[in-house]
Amino acid sequence: MPPTKFTSLVFVSLALSGCQSDLATVADAAFRYPVTQPVTGQPTIPTKPTEPSTPPTVPSTPPVADVETKPGCDADTQSKVKAPGTNPITLACSLRLTSADVITHPLIFEGSAASGSVLDCGGATLDVSAGASRKEKTAVAVRSRKTGSGPWDAPSSVTIRNCRIKGFVRIYGLGENANGAVMKASSRNPDHTAFAQASAPKNVRLENVAFDAPDGIPFYVGPGVTNAALVNSKINGRSTAVAVYLDAESANNTISNNVFGISTEKRELIAIDGSANNRITNNVFEHSDNGGIFAYRNCGEGGVIRHQKPQYNQIVGNTFRYRTSFLVRPAVWLNSRNGSSSYCFTDPAYPFGSSASNLDFAQNNVVRNNKLEGGSDSLIRNDDPTNDVGANSATGD
Repeated sequence: MPPTKFTSLVFVSLALSGCQSDLATVADAAFRYPVTQPVTGQPTIPTKPTEPSTPPTVPSTPPVADVETKPGCDADTQSKVKAPGTNPITLACSLRLTSADVITHPLIFEGSAASGSVLDCGGATLDVSAGASRKEKTAVAVRSRKTGSGPWDAPSSVTIRNCRIKGFVRIYGLGENANGAVMKASSRNPDHTAFAQASAPKNVRLENVAFDAPDGIPFYVGPGVTNAALVNSKINGRSTAVAVYLDAESANNTISNNVFGISTEKRELIAIDGSANNRITNNVFEHSDNGGIFAYRNCGEGGVIRHQKPQYNQIVGNTFRYRTSFLVRPAVWLNSRNGSSSYCFTDPAYPFGSSASNLDFAQNNVVRNNKLEGGSDSLIRNDDPTNDVGANSATGD
């Protein structure tokens, strides 16, 4: 009999209660080690934290691996990349283009074979905007590779710079997002976060990139990705969702010194979804009316248990610009969901992560020295005393 979780009706920011019964062993054929048998019984429901007596210890950032730069691609590979066509091309070498080049093939950096690769566009355009699907509109994918029954083979230290991108960039390991079958199986294990991070790309850097997003998320940092960076770039175009997504179990990523001119259909610009210890600093958000940066945990979506909490993030020195003061959404919203989504009740009853509580637990974050141009002080929302919120300025009503 599958586990069942009964939950009462909830509203945002209210604690949840639950009960469990008849927990069953979950099959884990896609996972590299056995699933731990869950503990039967009702988990302890966390309560709202109190002010800590001592400052919290910020997790240390893992050192960036010293990976040797890959040699240049051979003439045959360069010709394939520059030729007309839309077939994906896998690269395990460094490629330098010129401003006259227009590349219409999706480019893929897969597994450790791609570690150390540098794509320097030299002003070239990667244009996959004519694609019919989201995958076809992904200009660059940096992803891990499954090696039979062994561990995932993950790339490290891939650099993408000086590009004009009419399309999307996605970085991912166990899955393109947190809702796939492999993530679902892995999430049944208590050390899911560590496994997701060990299986995902790390140290992927985008710099001096100009996005023109064709109705989608231009920069997606997938589950478990660590030490990714988007710096000194411009993000324009239009998104039906957000501009940057930091997905579950990812950590230690940097979004800094960028200008976001992109417009979203109805959502915030940056989603911190169960992602921790990220630095979002010194960015300019030109269109913040639908929201700036929201921190939450997407409990139970797709039946996947979310483990990591959106904690220890630094949101510092950013500028949020509002065109109107009427019916706008917050520039920063910590704990923006707190169990308000219906799918929060679709994950099985395990005594950890979002199974134990659907609350966001956005705690120990720093939100300081941000400017809200045309907005008010009330557009920074925080309901947890462990977060450090202060020295932010607003010029609106």
